[in-house]
Amino acid sequence: MSVNKVILVGNLGKDPEMKHTASGVPVCRFSLATNETFKNKAGETEQHTEWHSVVCFARLAEICGQYLAKGRQVYIEGSVRSRKWDDRDGNERKSYDIVARYMQMLSPSGNGNRDKPRGTKPAQPPQPSEEENPFGQDEASENVPF
Repeated sequence: MSVNKVILVGNLGKDPEMKHTASGVPVCRFSLATNETFKNKAGETEQHTEWHSVVCFARLAEICGQYLAKGRQVYIEGSVRSRKWDDRDGNERKSYDIVARYMQMLSPSGNGNRDKPRGTKPAQPPQPSEEENPFGQDEASENVPF
């Protein structure tokens, strides 16, 4: 048995980027910052920020693209996915993404809502179902062109 599950609570580093696969499936990417506060050996408080690359697909991608914005705090559940690519010099590189399967907005609804003016409360977006999840099979991840 193995488990690949990630839970993150953090703030978006920039507005989400929306794209579509060749077959028309919506894809949303954004960076997420998580902060860790700890005391060093001298007893001083230090803070470490870790940046995560988050990607989501289908209906969840549409929701994230519509409602999320830079600075917005979110709760993300998903899994780690690695990908290999060649840089400009032909060197093989590897990077890791968090493939989100669930997202909950934690910031107040007026903060970062790009579709409605501040002060108006948007309708609560539906949460994605398992039928909308393209990762029920491993083939789906190979259809993503990036």
